Amino acid sequence: MSGPGARVIPLHPQGTTDLPAPESLDEPVAVPEPSAVQRQVAGAAAFLRRRLTGDYTVDEFGFDPDLNDHVMIPALRPLYDTWFRVEVSGLHNVPSEGAALVVANHSGVIPLDALMTTVALHDHHPASRSLRMLAADLALATPVLGSLTRKAGHTLACAPDAERLLNAGEVVGVWPEGFKGIGKPFADRYKLQRFGRGGFVSAALRTGAPIIPCSIVGAEETYPMIGDIRFLARLLGFPYFPVTPLFPLLGPLGVVPLPSKWYIEFGEPIETTELGPAAAEDPMLVFNLTDQVRETIQQTLYRLLSQRRGVFTG
Repeated sequence: MSGPGARVIPLHPQGTTDLPAPESLDEPVAVPEPSAVQRQVAGAAAFLRRRLTGDYTVDEFGFDPDLNDHVMIPALRPLYDTWFRVEVSGLHNVPSEGAALVVANHSGVIPLDALMTTVALHDHHPASRSLRMLAADLALATPVLGSLTRKAGHTLACAPDAERLLNAGEVVGVWPEGFKGIGKPFADRYKLQRFGRGGFVSAALRTGAPIIPCSIVGAEETYPMIGDIRFLARLLGFPYFPVTPLFPLLGPLGVVPLPSKWYIEFGEPIETTELGPAAAEDPMLVFNLTDQVRETIQQTLYRLLSQRRGVFTG
């Protein structure tokens, strides 16, 4: 018996009510997609779990892919995407598997060009390739920086290490201008310095790796170097002590790079397999190949410069 005011639900002859029938158990239940924040939190938790349990690998050079993918590259990504607004082209010239030697121009006081090239290959190459850079001994000998450099997959700029990486099928990056490139005056911007003795060419010949010229526009304007305090450089053990329009005048604020517009272009590979490993012992051939790579990069820089609309607007 129902009480006063109670709602009475009439029954059908079969004994069912007018309420909608429950959904069939066979029908799929829609599960909402996790939000971007939820994915980031889950990724961070998984990363911490791997670090705490030791569930990650490190190769013979000290490369820690897990740390590189989840900490180092993400830390550089805002510079690449938002600050420098890098545009990259020619990625199809970098093989999706196997060895390759990327040879690029160097500039900008601080080697941000090398780091941005790393992000370009990691984030935008179809095979998400890790660039194993050949670094100066100063970078590897500096406390903390040296350890991070190793963990990011980079090693000393020497022929044995280069050849070991290439023989292992890695993409190796080299900046043959070295400190002469990143420490040159702003008046000499986009004028390539000497490419050393061609050691990178010899390494490519011995391993049969293709040489890929890489041209970078934009890095020259991040820290326009208008002077060099040489006695401070000698005192600190640096190759140079830069003076820019903002540094050291503004102190730490002067270290913030100017937001120039960047272009990175990977050129057509120069194949070395047909020449064979014995060609590495031919000084004239090595010199000619070195000069060919240098000239290719220089001409590409001129072309990219002629096409850009402005230093900061692109």
